[in-house]
Amino acid sequence: MTTGKDKNKASKGSSLGPTVGKIIAIILLLAGVTALILWLVYRPHKPRFSVVAAAIYNINASSPPFISTSMQFTLVTRNSNRRVDIIYDKLSAYVSYRDQQITAPVYLPPLYHERKSTVALSPVLGGAGQLVPVSAEVVNGLMMDESYGVVSFRVVLLGRLRWKAGAIKTARYGVYVKCDVWVGLKKGFTGEVPLLSAPPCKVDI
Repeated sequence: MTTGKDKNKASKGSSLGPTVGKIIAIILLLAGVTALILWLVYRPHKPRFSVVAAAIYNINASSPPFISTSMQFTLVTRNSNRRVDIIYDKLSAYVSYRDQQITAPVYLPPLYHERKSTVALSPVLGGAGQLVPVSAEVVNGLMMDESYGVVSFRVVLLGRLRWKAGAIKTARYGVYVKCDVWVGLKKGFTGEVPLLSAPPCKVDI
């Protein structure tokens, strides 16, 4: 037999469900509005990268299908955001030629990039004893390009980044930077080489 107290409890329980649902919906709505306002206020821009210098220390393709190289590229990155810092994690760099990797990835230390600032990176890529398998097209192409004195490389940076505004940090996003450069290089030459063309790098996030 159902008593009056039991009926009151049942009616309270049934009315509590919609109330909790409304509260959750309001909290989610406020969180969404807050996130939208923060995004509109801070609106982070992608970093910009460019290659400003290059040095070639070794290119040895005399043991196909492997190649050994040692080179250094100086990249300058600009954080143009006025209110947002950038945190880079798990950055790595390598060089490719004709869409084939010719150096092993080099892992760079984490980077905290403050707002409205410029940072230079100069990783040495490749090295003595590092053999990378490549196709005959790469070996023949490098020999031909060196005979002409002009070689095209692509410097690639991979990693993850977060934007930071005050105490707020975003989730991590993958970052993929591609820098196509043309350098003046003659066979047997080592050291700093002229940059014949180095357009701004393409940055995908």
